[in-house]
Amino acid sequence: MSRHRAAVGRWEVRVLLLPAVAWLTALFLLPIGRLFYLSLVGPGSHLTMAHYAKLVTEPVYLKILLNTFEISLAVTVLALLLGYPVAFLMATARASVAALMLACIMLPLWTSLLVRTYAWMVLLGRRGIINDLLIGLGVLDEPIRLLYNRTGVTIGMVHVLLPFMILPLYSVMRGIDVELLKAAQNLGANLRQAFLRVYLPLSLPGIAAGCLLVFVMAIGFFVTPALLGGRGDMMISMLIENQVRELLNWEFASALAATLLAVTAVILVIYQRFLGLDRMWGGVR
Repeated sequence: MSRHRAAVGRWEVRVLLLPAVAWLTALFLLPIGRLFYLSLVGPGSHLTMAHYAKLVTEPVYLKILLNTFEISLAVTVLALLLGYPVAFLMATARASVAALMLACIMLPLWTSLLVRTYAWMVLLGRRGIINDLLIGLGVLDEPIRLLYNRTGVTIGMVHVLLPFMILPLYSVMRGIDVELLKAAQNLGANLRQAFLRVYLPLSLPGIAAGCLLVFVMAIGFFVTPALLGGRGDMMISMLIENQVRELLNWEFASALAATLLAVTAVILVIYQRFLGLDRMWGGVR
């Protein structure tokens, strides 16, 4: 009787999962399958690897792929350097102060990405607020180029992605007892040693989670690099848009998108293998 009930229970679970599986198949698996199919279609509808070969053999596309990883890595490192102290202050501040800081961090997320990017265009232009301020203070004699180059792209992307670094760091740091730093100092360690040997290792899951989130989002970024960058700083998402909108080359665009998806999957596998995604997000292995 118990076996019969267990079998009925399993069937009930499967039936309840059917709508979710159908939804996932229709909106995710089928489009991804279509994407991979188009990336392998050549002239005459024959299957070919020519589009992938084109990506790795032509220098211009390799340069764009390299740009994507260089910019994404720089944005991740800068977001970590800026976000770690902010997350530490939030985790060690009073509850009211931490709530206010959290509200300030979340506020930009309620503003359109396009609006924030145009705001940086106003700030970073040759006659923008930053150049005018530096010239007015006597720091510069003439405006410097902060827009339509890698500098502008990096600044804009760091601003957009910084909350996604701070929030995972804060969620981990909030669970670290700061009394451990005092205990380490009582045992003879100075403040620097206590931080490096006690607090920093305990915050590594937050660092790993924040870096993963920011880097994966950065490699697929489009709006900010398209508006703030120059032709020499094109990223792979911009190349995909160019192939689809201007050249109508859906097959090569699909190969580019499949490559981006594969790179993201590899990054996730590496993180899972060496760091454990479940541990990074607070799970138990």
